[in-house]
Amino acid sequence: MIQHSNANADGNSCAQSGQSAKYLAGLSLAALGVVYGDLGTSPLYSLRETFAHGHGVPMSPGNVMGAISLVFWSLILVISIKYVTFIMRADNRGEGGILALTALVTPTSSQRNPRKGILLLLGLFGTALLYGDGMITPAISVLSAVEGLEVATPVLSHYVIPITIVVLIALFCVQSHGTAAVGRVFGPLMLLWFFTIAVLGIWQIIQHPSILAAVWPGYAVKFFLTNHWFGFLALGSIFLVMTGGEALYSDLGHFGRQPIRLAWFTVVFPSLLLNYFGQGALLLRDPAAIKNPFYMMAPQSLLYPLVAISTIATVIASQALITGAFSMTRTAAQLGYSPRVTVQHTSETQIGQIYVPRINWLLLVACVGLVLGFRSSSNLAAAYGLAVTTTMVITTLLFYFVVRQKWNWSRARAIPLCVFFLAIDCAFWGANLVKIPHGGWFPLLIGAAGFIIMTTWKDGRRLLRDRLREKVLPLDEFVEQIADNPPTRLPGTAIYLSSSPTGTPPVLAHTLTHFHALHEELILLSISTLEVPHVLDDERAELVTLGHGIHTVKLYYGFMDDPDVPQSLKQLNLHSLTQDPQNVTYILGRENLIPTRRKGIALWREKLFTIISQNARSAADYFRLPSDQVVEVGIRIEL
Repeated sequence: MIQHSNANADGNSCAQSGQSAKYLAGLSLAALGVVYGDLGTSPLYSLRETFAHGHGVPMSPGNVMGAISLVFWSLILVISIKYVTFIMRADNRGEGGILALTALVTPTSSQRNPRKGILLLLGLFGTALLYGDGMITPAISVLSAVEGLEVATPVLSHYVIPITIVVLIALFCVQSHGTAAVGRVFGPLMLLWFFTIAVLGIWQIIQHPSILAAVWPGYAVKFFLTNHWFGFLALGSIFLVMTGGEALYSDLGHFGRQPIRLAWFTVVFPSLLLNYFGQGALLLRDPAAIKNPFYMMAPQSLLYPLVAISTIATVIASQALITGAFSMTRTAAQLGYSPRVTVQHTSETQIGQIYVPRINWLLLVACVGLVLGFRSSSNLAAAYGLAVTTTMVITTLLFYFVVRQKWNWSRARAIPLCVFFLAIDCAFWGANLVKIPHGGWFPLLIGAAGFIIMTTWKDGRRLLRDRLREKVLPLDEFVEQIADNPPTRLPGTAIYLSSSPTGTPPVLAHTLTHFHALHEELILLSISTLEVPHVLDDERAELVTLGHGIHTVKLYYGFMDDPDVPQSLKQLNLHSLTQDPQNVTYILGRENLIPTRRKGIALWREKLFTIISQNARSAADYFRLPSDQVVEVGIRIEL
């Protein structure tokens, strides 16, 4: 009997272990299609750009060995060690990305100090920069894949730009339908892609196995000693092999550490190394192949299928980045650094699959404009990388404060590791600075614009709250006035949105002054976004009854939550909300903002804030209020 019982226990344990392993494998496969698209398609153009004419690095066996050695050690030190091993541990309750990291080290509940202000600005600037490179990634990825047609036959070279634009337009037009239906095939397709590039690399390595000696770091050192300044500049192109590194961290919340790490070490990392070493072996045997070493690894008969699978892989890579831009925009809006935007969910089961129309069409216009303006992936590569390297530097700086504040590391332990990472980041960053005149200004321009918008919106909202506070009557005094001079009470419940949980909403005072009447039941609602990804339902709301039919309600959301005020209010034990929700009126203030020269923020920023406010999504839509139960009251406010 004992043996039988143990056998059952062991069988159940094995079954659970088998299910867990199957689930982990499924998540890892899905991560291939979302996390590693950008990194996985870098072999299309990165090594070729290292020997571009403008870098002054000649094609020689020594330089090829040195470049491959730099690729090898860059993937190990930056991706495998920095991001996969360390940075991914710095999660904000399971969520990753530079905004989540910024919220982790600069909580608003803590005492303000200049250091936290600087860290906050750095995090915002790093976030804004990702939009710039986010516009370049789909353009350079798809364009580099379609350029394989030129290798197949020069006759098709005139069709590269039109085909690229058609692919990009189709990609952005299907975003509103979501990736839920096709998401299941992303992973298997990317697995096929990584298998393909690995096989191409192995075939070339077999023909010239001496390339494997490039694992010795001495070749990388000799590369710099031989080429001096030009060798340093070549780092700007070597960096292209790592441009998807930030995606590892940004997509942490979708898959978790273990699936992402498993996919990296078992599939992505080996496949990339085999392909890069294969390209190096090809260049040792045929230096003329530098024109397009990726496609020239394949036999002529397989070029068209390779172009097709490359295009599919780059579309998947672009899809992941577009989704990341949507998520980043939603997070910025929730944290108060962006105006409210329309967010549509495209999956009933995956919260991360969302669609933001305004961002989608902005990205499309930018991508098509970049393709028409730069006209080749080589030209785009000259603009690519500066924003990502800057973001990587900022991530390392923020990571230092995480290990000191959250992990309680000593300086003796934290400083050497972060200085080591920072030295590598700064080397790549410095090499990319020379790209500014050649197109690197574009992601910086987009980043600067995004930074100005985010900081202006945050400061403008704070200024607006200050101006409203000047008009706000303390809530306890308002309740006393109601008790001393009871106004006419109308049947039903009115919910007033308030930015201050302790003050009387100006709209409420405005209503009482002009109509001399109030609803029988008043709910003064304030909404806060916390520096955590999600808030549990049982921690969502706080209700306080003040008497005379007046209540205050505080609703809390995480920066990855989508506010749904009516649904959240249903959890409260208020008779009017649970029994007769149709008899509830939501009363909102519609501010008419007037820029002035009063002390606050610069006049031009006040004007910009006014323009943004006028084009922001309405609070009624954002908080999912029933449109037929909303009343808006206009208020004139001088900034």
